[in-house]
Amino acid sequence: MNPRLDLLHPYPFQKLRELFAGLTPNPALSHINLSIGEPKHATPAFIGTALADNFKGLASYPVTQGNPSLRQAIAAWLQQRYTLPPLDAEKQIIPVNGSREALFAFAQAVIDPTRPAPIVLSPNPFYQIYEGAALLAGAEPYYLNTLPENRFRLDLAGVPESVWQRTQLMYVCSPGNPTGAVFGLAEWRELFDYSRRYGFVIASDECYSEIYFDADQAPLGALQAAQQLGLPDYDRLVVFSSLSKRSNVPGMRSGFVAGNAAILQKFLLYRTYHGCAMNPAVQAASEAAWNDETHVQENRRLYKEKFAAVIPILAQAMPAEMPDAAFYLWVRTPIDDTVFAQMLYRDYNVTVLPGSYLAREAHGVNPGAGFIRIALVAELNECLEAAQRIVACAQSLK
Repeated sequence: MNPRLDLLHPYPFQKLRELFAGLTPNPALSHINLSIGEPKHATPAFIGTALADNFKGLASYPVTQGNPSLRQAIAAWLQQRYTLPPLDAEKQIIPVNGSREALFAFAQAVIDPTRPAPIVLSPNPFYQIYEGAALLAGAEPYYLNTLPENRFRLDLAGVPESVWQRTQLMYVCSPGNPTGAVFGLAEWRELFDYSRRYGFVIASDECYSEIYFDADQAPLGALQAAQQLGLPDYDRLVVFSSLSKRSNVPGMRSGFVAGNAAILQKFLLYRTYHGCAMNPAVQAASEAAWNDETHVQENRRLYKEKFAAVIPILAQAMPAEMPDAAFYLWVRTPIDDTVFAQMLYRDYNVTVLPGSYLAREAHGVNPGAGFIRIALVAELNECLEAAQRIVACAQSLK
């Protein structure tokens, strides 16, 4: 077996199961799960209809590059959403089976094992796929701590020169998981400057881009920033997006990668061998989803309503603040985050994710320690009830 498999860490939810082993949750209370970022809003009916109406497509092998009409729909969405000039749907877009699959596969295609000691940079806390992708590609992860005192921004200037010289790939996530922080134009400019200087590729994970709270302040995307900064060819840049959060279809496994044509040409070659073409019925349903914004606006309204209701409740006992975007609250705990999560599960039957499970100790600190991630994915009444229980748990410690 590949010895690099032994380098992989247990997934956060496996660690959570182990943390709760032997605990009996309060039977007087119904269980509320706010630990996993799985959308619970209803899937729009028209997406299901499009899926069902295209089952005949299962009789044919799909092409890895995806149907031209789906690529055109994605291109049109990108152009409208980010005010971009026309994209080449033939060369700059590839449909993928969810952003998770593509984020992992991308490192396998990008990392050059003939260069000594390659490094993949990652924010910390982070989506664990970045780390696993780096390790299985034969690279060393280097973690950039995102801390509240720095407004959860990346400290690129603090990365040693020796690390930059070995860096081949950098994962970034905006809006961020779990902090909800969004990159501004100045941050993109700094990141692009480092990429040009040291020649590494940027993989921008933007799967939360459509969950924001001010209609006039949609999160700035990497392609949009590149255009504004005079980088029309998206040199060394690829973005990853998904319908899972935007359209409440996590089980459909549908997303795309877009960006630099030369990189995507090589990535398409890799994927042709990887055997990961999208189901034709899913392609049809995805095309319908990318062509509609009404359901996305309603989705945002529901999340905004939940944040507006939950934050004042949590603020009675914990420092809860509105994120820039996404559907997570990243909240500091009054005691150790794992102990608080255990208490909350045992005594109040609410599941949240300890922040330390989403990060690694780096540069002398685990930046997730002392936080919990609360995913506001349940219905409003459940989120309100969970918030009351979390407050009761925190207040019981005083």
